[in-house]
Amino acid sequence: MLKSTVKAIGLFVLIAITAYLAFYYAPIEKSMGVIQKIFYLHVSSALTSFLAFGICFYANLRYVFTRQQKADWLGVSAAEVGLAFIVVVLITGPIWAKPVWGIWWTWDARLTLTFVLGLLYISYLLLRSMIEEPEKRALFSALFGIFAFLDVPLVYFSIRWWRTQHPQPVILGGPGSGLEPRMRVSYLLMWGALTGLLILLLSARYRLEALRASVEDLRREAEVR
Repeated sequence: MLKSTVKAIGLFVLIAITAYLAFYYAPIEKSMGVIQKIFYLHVSSALTSFLAFGICFYANLRYVFTRQQKADWLGVSAAEVGLAFIVVVLITGPIWAKPVWGIWWTWDARLTLTFVLGLLYISYLLLRSMIEEPEKRALFSALFGIFAFLDVPLVYFSIRWWRTQHPQPVILGGPGSGLEPRMRVSYLLMWGALTGLLILLLSARYRLEALRASVEDLRREAEVR
């Protein structure tokens, strides 16, 4: 318990430092102004959600081939944490878009696919809530989770494959792309902090799922007796 508390405090300090760097160390972008500062949270949250969904995808594949209960626990835990981060993306995106584009939302390729991604993982969690039998629930949700992950590369590559309202890649976008050094430092530290938050939340959620499974086992044993 003490160890987890120390980790949480350390992570909170790191997030506070990255927030300070984003607001005060990184320069103000010339064309968008101060609103561009939301970039650090928006993009870092998106990449962190992709990482969480990647873990979910791995866990789902592992369950399909091994039927290990721990893989199911990891899959649902990663799905819930990833969904939390994609909600942050869907909230910060319109906040950023309104001053820059003059509109809160447009149904272009990346925005639509990101919205669909959120709906897919909400559906994943709803599917689990609808099936009582543990093994069937784990298998069906794993198969659906594998399908849902196919939208992640579509979201990532959408601005490379299609012409959209969303800006073209700033990072690894080819000649002329990239971040000013202070922006890059702030962005990478923010992403690192959110990845740490992902690990912390995922660990706590995994322990909760393991405890829930133990309670279900005890309940079924009591019913048999």
